[in-house]
Amino acid sequence: MKKIILIDDEPLARLILKEYLSTYPMLEIVAECNDGFEGIKAIVENKPDLIFLDIQMPKISGFEMLELLEQAPAVIFTTAFDEYALKAFDENAIDYLLKPFSKERFDKALKKWLESSAVNNEGFEHLINSVNQLQDKQRVVVKNGTKIRIIPVHEIMFFEAYDDFVKVHTAEGIFLKNKTMTYFEKTLSPLQFTRVHRSFIIKQDEIIKIEPFEKESHVAILRNGARIPISKSGYAKLKESLGI
Repeated sequence: MKKIILIDDEPLARLILKEYLSTYPMLEIVAECNDGFEGIKAIVENKPDLIFLDIQMPKISGFEMLELLEQAPAVIFTTAFDEYALKAFDENAIDYLLKPFSKERFDKALKKWLESSAVNNEGFEHLINSVNQLQDKQRVVVKNGTKIRIIPVHEIMFFEAYDDFVKVHTAEGIFLKNKTMTYFEKTLSPLQFTRVHRSFIIKQDEIIKIEPFEKESHVAILRNGARIPISKSGYAKLKESLGI
């Protein structure tokens, strides 16, 4: 018996999925969730084989929920997300159902999953990155112990590389995000943030002074007193961003 979880804030959408799934006796719905917070808890507790996941939900989006999972199950997205954006994922092994979808289209997506030998995690990661890069990131969702924290980007002072993680520095503290500096460089607005060093991305309006450092390098002094190294190429990008 394969375990299924439905994660969608629309009761009618879940009802339709349950009706379509009723024709598959080998599949068992072990949980229904109204939002991403409930979804994370249900996934950790039930370890499903497949989840049906809406993208646009209150609190946190479907993609933000997946980012917080240490290991994601197979995913079929059920969404009213822009069809043109979805074309970016067509080459990936993860399927999606564009609302409203027919039983025939549902069966096609489910067959694709049933016939796959394993979850294509590389395609899954590319899918999330593709969507996030379609628009400037306005918040960062992190796990702080067992709690989930949503950090608006305007509260972030700078990002710092830290092994396989990125440190997100705010006035309230430092939070770890399991992403890369390149990911943030591509998704953050260049009007707000600049990558000044391979290990640092800083928010431009946090800078109060730029001082020369060792040969052809500089250091940025931030409002909170932090001293951030600026590489030669980073200095050129920062001057362009600041118009100096």
